[in-house]
Parts: sequence; structure tokens; C-alpha cells
Amino acid sequence: MTMSSPIPLSNASYADRIRFMVELAERLHLYGTTAQRLEAALLLVAERLRLECEPWSSPTALILTFSDPQHLPGASDTTRVIRLPPGDNDLHKLAETDRIAEALIAGEMDLAMAFEAMDALDKPATRTAQALRVLGYGLVAAAVGGLLRLPWLDIAVAGFNGLTIGVFMQLAETRPRTREAVDALVAMFATAVAILVATFVAPLNQNTVIIASLIVLLPGLSLTNAMNELASDHLVSGTARFAGAITTVMKLAVGVIISLYIANLVGLQPAVRALRPQPEWVEWGALAAASLAFAVLFRCERRDYPAVMLAAASGYLVSRLVGLAWGSGAGIFLAALVMTAAGNAYARWRQRPGAIVRVPGIILLVPGSASLRGLLDLIQQQDVNAGQVAALGVINILLALIAGLLFGNLLLPARRNL
Repeated sequence: MTMSSPIPLSNASYADRIRFMVELAERLHLYGTTAQRLEAALLLVAERLRLECEPWSSPTALILTFSDPQHLPGASDTTRVIRLPPGDNDLHKLAETDRIAEALIAGEMDLAMAFEAMDALDKPATRTAQALRVLGYGLVAAAVGGLLRLPWLDIAVAGFNGLTIGVFMQLAETRPRTREAVDALVAMFATAVAILVATFVAPLNQNTVIIASLIVLLPGLSLTNAMNELASDHLVSGTARFAGAITTVMKLAVGVIISLYIANLVGLQPAVRALRPQPEWVEWGALAAASLAFAVLFRCERRDYPAVMLAAASGYLVSRLVGLAWGSGAGIFLAALVMTAAGNAYARWRQRPGAIVRVPGIILLVPGSASLRGLLDLIQQQDVNAGQVAALGVINILLALIAGLLFGNLLLPARRNL
């Protein structure tokens, strides 16, 4: 049914305004918004909807308390407790949710139209979209191998593992019982493939191929978001997100170690080498491929592909070039600073979420691969010193990233919380 003009927001009931706030909070959470940005966005929207709201966010729950400022304190208090799964980055739906909220506040939509527009975001993914995501998994894994200048066989094995992992992850979405164990299962599979190839075909950079295969599942972004939330005094959310990220790394490591143990038990002896022979042009091609793959995996709109790809490539190049001159820590810090400021500038200029630039801009900087490599070194070598060195490496990356994010927001403050 079409309407000639939106009903003024002032005519919306108190219950309907609360309903919209709850719907907005759930969607921002599910689409990957961190606690401090989600709460700040909700406070701004609540003010425009003439509501008093006290939001509390964690990776698995929301608590929202509302009251009507036109009534006496306590007379209209309403509290909603919402249990949710951890969110995942979906830049298209995040941008659409932001657009709907802005249109509602501007009077271009009424609440009924806003709810209808949000419901339209829940359409199941088409087979084409699912196939693209599977290809994205494979392309990212192969591209990371190219960025590391691995031999062609290593790149091919990583790409094959990535494609298969993409299929596993699509199947797991419709099978709740397998979700808890899917990380360990795919890690077992990727490791088994690498062991078999290294045993019967040709030597591989074994651990590096395994990490490249699992790169999309590594929680580097979650670790970074967790530290960012802790730095913003969102202690409960940051601690919970950090624990979830560490648990994911442990599940992946368990899968890898099980496959290595079984291979040793049956007498397989994979040939391991350390060889990175590729010319420089392979790295450039891999960077372009990785940027395209992340645009697919972050589910951005087609019109946002150039911005997302440019952001992913720019973050990597700034980190790489500055790192060669002044050290890796300085490179990561400056890349995070530049991409945070660029995201805030994009939000001001285009009136759309800065996450479209900020998230892909730091994705190739996050310490997911370093955390898994460190845990594998610790378990394989049974050496505490190796684990300490790896932990320090992850901490150094996180500190540089968080410093860049904080100072990037100081350099160019955000006018939009998303």
C-alpha cells in the first residue's frame, strides 16, 4: 500500500518509537557495529525521537531502557533485554539501516515505511550471492598467498582450501549444530590438504599455507574492535569480544593440531620449506584480488566497490611503504590513522557510514594471522619463549592499530557514529 505523504513523527506513539529503537539497535549490532559506536548512534536517534534511552551493548546482548520525557520519571520506564548472536560485517545492510534512520528523522518516512524498508533487508541471499561469497573465500586465501609471495603451488592450495571453507561456512549457516565446531572442522580440513600435498606432490610452506587458507576466519578484526572498545571504556563488551576472538583462534589451532597429530600417527612426513620466490608484480596482482574479495565478503553495494577496494589497498600500501622506511609498528599506526580519518571524511562528504572505508582500510593490518601463527609455534615447539615472542608481536600490532584509530578520530573527528 502506498501513502501520499509520510505521517509526521510527532504523531507516532511512545510504543512505536520504542519498537523502532529496538529494531534499529538489533540491526546495527547484527551488521557489525562496535559497542561505543552503536550506543552513540542510539543516543542520537533517541534524542531526535524525543525519547530518553540508556543503551548497554555487548557482543551477545543488548539492554535498552527507555522513558518518555513528557512523563514523570519512572512513570513510563520500559526496559528491553535482547539476546543476539555476535554480529558480522555487512556494509550494505549497515548503510541501508543508516539511510532508513536518517530518512525517518528527516520526515521522508514514517515509522510504518521505515519498518517495511527494514523488513526488506531480511530477504535470504540469492544463489548468486552465496556463490560469490564462496568465491570470495577462495580469492582472499589465494591473494594472501600472493601477498606473501609464496610459490604457485602454495597459492593454489590456499585458494582451493579457501573455496572449500567457503562451502563449509555456507552449509553451517543452515545447520545450527555444526556452528560451534565448524572452525575446528575447516581447520582440520585445510591442514589435511596441506599435509597431503606436501607429502605426495611437492614441498610447501606448510604453516603459512594453512594460515592463508584460514585467513577469513581469523578474528583479527574482532581483536582490534575489542581493544578499541576497552580503550573507549566499554570494558564488559571489550572483554567479552576479546575472549570470543581468543576462543576462535584456539578452535582453529585445535583443528590444525588434530590434523598434524593424525598425520604423524599414520606416518606421513610432509616436506616443509621456506621459499618465497614470486616477483613484485604478483604482490600487486594479489593486492587487487584481495581488495575485490573483501568487497564481496563485506557484502557492500556495487556502487561502493571502488571505495572499499581503494580503502583496502591504501591501508596495505601505507603500512607496507612506511613500514619499510620506519618499521612495521609505524607503518600500521600511520595506516590506521589515515584510514580512520579517511572514513570520517567519507562519512562527512557522502553522508553515509564511515565504516565503508574504515573497516576494509584496516582489514589487512589486523593481527589475526599473527595470533594463530604464534599459538601454532607455541604448541608445535612446546616452548614458552616462542609463545611469549608471538604474544608480544600481537600486542605490538594491536597497540599500533588502536593508537592509529584513536588519533585518526582526533585528526578528523567523526560527525556520524557509524
